[in-house]
Amino acid sequence: MGSTVMKSTSCLAGLVERFFTERLMRQRRVSPHTVESYRDTFRLLLRFAHSWLRKRPDKLELTDVDASLICAFLDDMEQSPRSVSARTRNLRLTAIRSFFRFVAFEEPMYSGLVQRVLAIPSKRADKRSVEYLTREEVEALLDVPDCSTWLGRRDHALLLLAVQTGLRLSELTGLNRNDVHLGRGAHVRCLGKGRKERCTPLTSHAAATTKEWLREPPRGDGLALFPRSDGGRLSADAVQYLLRKYIRLAVQKCPTLKRKRVSPHVLRHTAAMELLQAGVDCTVIALWLGHESVETTQAYLHAHLAIKEAALAKLPAARNAQPGRYHASGRLLAFLDSL
Repeated sequence: MGSTVMKSTSCLAGLVERFFTERLMRQRRVSPHTVESYRDTFRLLLRFAHSWLRKRPDKLELTDVDASLICAFLDDMEQSPRSVSARTRNLRLTAIRSFFRFVAFEEPMYSGLVQRVLAIPSKRADKRSVEYLTREEVEALLDVPDCSTWLGRRDHALLLLAVQTGLRLSELTGLNRNDVHLGRGAHVRCLGKGRKERCTPLTSHAAATTKEWLREPPRGDGLALFPRSDGGRLSADAVQYLLRKYIRLAVQKCPTLKRKRVSPHVLRHTAAMELLQAGVDCTVIALWLGHESVETTQAYLHAHLAIKEAALAKLPAARNAQPGRYHASGRLLAFLDSL
């Protein structure tokens, strides 16, 4: 009887199904984007396991997907013709770790297998400098949409809201008309990462532009703040496409844009940098952008050259000291310096 139970509970298919339906969707209530990301990871992993073990995914046992197979899967992603970055590799590993933490509670008899998988290390990834637009570049971008047309007015309002609020792309496309609150204390309300609701203030200019846009007759079901011409909700690809189109046109007025790869996330970075340049504290910017940790927001401090220059100017007069060679004091320091 014990062996029968072992066989039924160790079926990988059942555990994966319960992981998605019970742990992710019902218990943790993760966002659809997280579900999609984890789903893609397991699609790739199961296809790799099929080619590696010659077993159909629905016939795999939990013990088949051990640390050695997962390491081989991660290596294959990096070494294949369509090689992925260390960041993407780590993202896939995060999904797999989350599943095995679920397994640790569901099937404690496999704790050894689980611990070996959880011990697979992440890879260090190069930290890119934060890309953002200057005020001149922002103005050039916002001047491009033709506000004599419905599409131009929509795109101008959308881009202005994106640059001023720093909303994520999914948050921007998910906005409804009733998420905008105008008048005193004007703001937009959105549901961000981890299903956390937050309110982001609007400047008087952004509030006036949005108010003007809301006078447009609603299309479709009238819910989406920035709908397609047929009334449907804009997709992420559609926003990326229109941004690329306007950047190509804005380059004629502001050539520095040609050197930058501008994505919707760069507009989010731009909002953060403008807040930082205005003297807003990092903790406030973290709340503004919906960051879970202030450490994430501190990346903007590293990118802000003016702040670094100001810090350098405050250094004491030691810069006038005479240069000289450093001499280690003591035998131990001398030994370390000789290594």
